[in-house]
Amino acid sequence: MKIGFIGTGVMGHAIVENLINAGHELFVYNRTKSKTDDLVANGANWKDTPKEITEASQIVFTMVGYPQDVEQVYYDGTTGIFASDVKGKILVDLTTSTPSLAEKIYQTAKDKGASSLDAPVSGGDLGAKNGTLTIMVGGDQAVYDKAVPLFEKMGKSYVLHGSAGKGQHTKMANQIMIAGTMTGMTEMLAYSQKAGLSLQKVMDTLAGGAAANWSMSNYGPRILKEDYSPGFFVKHFIKDLKIALDEAEKMKLDLPSTHLAAQLYEKLADQGNENDGTQALIKLWWKDQTNS
Repeated sequence: MKIGFIGTGVMGHAIVENLINAGHELFVYNRTKSKTDDLVANGANWKDTPKEITEASQIVFTMVGYPQDVEQVYYDGTTGIFASDVKGKILVDLTTSTPSLAEKIYQTAKDKGASSLDAPVSGGDLGAKNGTLTIMVGGDQAVYDKAVPLFEKMGKSYVLHGSAGKGQHTKMANQIMIAGTMTGMTEMLAYSQKAGLSLQKVMDTLAGGAAANWSMSNYGPRILKEDYSPGFFVKHFIKDLKIALDEAEKMKLDLPSTHLAAQLYEKLADQGNENDGTQALIKLWWKDQTNS
């Protein structure tokens, strides 16, 4: 299949590699062209604009940073996806974005004879690399069914949650849950360190009981190694939490724990850590870390 992929960041890059390895013909675009060099060397084809990507592809995936980036990629009048003839094509946005923008893209695609899915993912850099992402989808069943063979190469879990925008709503639920596990994990480590415990032993013990969670299993070891490289950027998590809180406000729902998590991550970003991974939250407790 001829597949277009727009946005080859930490996760997008790994997804493209998996799709190439599965035997598909890939067309790639990224704002920083050099980030696609090794993909092109591995068989992908570079295109200069999202419009050109779309013209060359049967299905187009987008995975960019912010809702405003999604808006530009799709709606730029000269270089965007909708500047091309999209009739008969499938457009899949993997970005964590707003439900309202997903609905807008769906309607525009439909008006132009195309189909769209909002399909944000969870699982970070390792999930993208290993093809074990969780994919949360909104859109029409028939379109989802056509995309499933590609989702199978990207993730281990992929579920259609309803109409356009429902994938984004599900991702907000996911981020709300992660906000709780990340703050819980960092406070657990801060407490254990102050109590003079072996952090590795504590994590090994908790992993066998009711406190076991994905954040601790995947990010706890990175913290002990002082590895704050981004599997998922602090700045993007702040964006996600703000979307979740905005959507909750529209539904007249108060989420105090999520508000607190957002405040903590904003404080972390204000201290210059916005391009770290989300595990860098521990820096609010450990300034000069020598813990093991």
